[in-house]
Amino acid sequence: MTAIYVEVTATRGSAPRDAGTAMKVTPDTIDGTIGGGALEHQAIAHARRLLAEGRFEDSQTLPLGPGLGQCCGGAVNLRYTAAPRPLDNPTPLPLDATFGSDTPLWLWGAGHVGRAVVAACPANAFAITWIDSAPDRFPATIPAHVTATPAADMPRLAAHAPQNAHHLIFTYSHDIDLALCAALLKRGAETVGLIGSDTKKSRFSRRLRDMGLDPSGIICPIGDKSLGKLPAQIAHGALIALIARTQTKVSA
Repeated sequence: MTAIYVEVTATRGSAPRDAGTAMKVTPDTIDGTIGGGALEHQAIAHARRLLAEGRFEDSQTLPLGPGLGQCCGGAVNLRYTAAPRPLDNPTPLPLDATFGSDTPLWLWGAGHVGRAVVAACPANAFAITWIDSAPDRFPATIPAHVTATPAADMPRLAAHAPQNAHHLIFTYSHDIDLALCAALLKRGAETVGLIGSDTKKSRFSRRLRDMGLDPSGIICPIGDKSLGKLPAQIAHGALIALIARTQTKVSA
């Protein structure tokens, strides 16, 4: 057996994905996502340990708190099995935009949501700069209208971003997310959108105020809760809102 399926079987409190979400893990590849950054990294590592040991059944309950460097405040039950599960790997939702734009959009994070945003965003909607910490975090193929920018110190780069840029933040680390928010608030930005829950927004706001910064302009959560929590659904909601804001500004 060369694959293990990781399924979210139950959630309590705030969690990045709902019960029934699953991903497939092999020694070298991943298909689908259970979300949550550090949660997913830990689940992938555990699945690969099981594969290395020749085991194909296990379960875990993981609290989504400081131990994982996350702010969700809930808990997730995971089941590891050799039986196939439906994967959270949806076809990107269509998004129509009939205007051309050189408005800069900076995307922070090349994980599942970042990839979904790039896939869903029309080529004529924004001038996209896509940032993550290393070249191997990006997909092998990057659209021509997107500039991939590896940056080992992402907050340092944020301190030099164009002040008329829009930003969407969804990195693999809550600490990096927070540092990016702080850097962009100091630098100035057109808009700053942050993936996360209401709990994450509250904790980030408190910590940013402690730094002497005003977090009121940060949009969190991004997307539209009514669409769901899948990466394509988050991307679709975030882009619809962002395009609406830019069109409103242009017409004003």
